[in-house]
Amino acid sequence: MSSNEYFAELKPDPFLCRVVSISGSLLAALGLVACMFLALPPAGRIAVGLAWCGVAAVEWVVLRRSLQACSAFRIMADGTAAVRAGGGQWQPATLIDGGVLLRRCGWVRLRTTAGRVIVQPVRGATRESRDWRRLQVIWRHIGALR
Repeated sequence: MSSNEYFAELKPDPFLCRVVSISGSLLAALGLVACMFLALPPAGRIAVGLAWCGVAAVEWVVLRRSLQACSAFRIMADGTAAVRAGGGQWQPATLIDGGVLLRRCGWVRLRTTAGRVIVQPVRGATRESRDWRRLQVIWRHIGALR
């Protein structure tokens, strides 16, 4: 098999997507609680709390859209990537820094040609999934090139 044909195709893990969304929401709520205990007058705490809520809401929406923006992705042996959007069409993308791939789970960051950053949590088992094994090999190879 030539290296042009060697790729890993994975789907985002719905459970991990929910975990990321819920943990983001809980951390935003904890940040709001922390705003209540700042050494500011009540009006200052309210202003900081409202600003925190605004920023957290925007970040949460961006994260949710990122998680929903792709139904699958491919990473090729040469480090190029493709993202399948909701319409089912593959769009070219590039792998960007900030991703992590561990033995059974990972966090992949991609940028589409339109400039949209897509973040996808993934998990797999080396023995059960050929694509997970391939992703592990490609990831090691790409890391050696950087």
